[in-house]
Amino acid sequence: QVQVVESGGDLVQAGGSLRLSCAASGNIFSINDMGWYRQAPAKQRELVALISSGGSTTYADSVKGRFTISRDNAKNTVYLQMNNLKVEDTAVYYCTAVVTDTIRRTSRSWGQGTQVTVSS
Repeated sequence: QVQVVESGGDLVQAGGSLRLSCAASGNIFSINDMGWYRQAPAKQRELVALISSGGSTTYADSVKGRFTISRDNAKNTVYLQMNNLKVEDTAVYYCTAVVTDTIRRTSRSWGQGTQVTVSS
């Protein structure tokens, strides 16, 4: 079994910064893509950023130039550095990881989410 746990959500003023962290643990053989999605109230979950095992990144247009995704493969951890936060970034942020476990099953795991609130 694989667990994914996020941390770092908080209340911050517009223009401020936050760093989210997400660690995967359990019966892990390898991790492929890791990333972040977010869901604001009354809206669908949307992609924020993804990073491959090789370090290739993908960003939503709304966060390009403000957010940076990175990962530490040795720690099975992914980070999201969020700068110049806007009120519209307010959402629950979910970490996700595509994990191959020790018996070579591959599946996507999700964290429980961490709340980011940006005040004006």
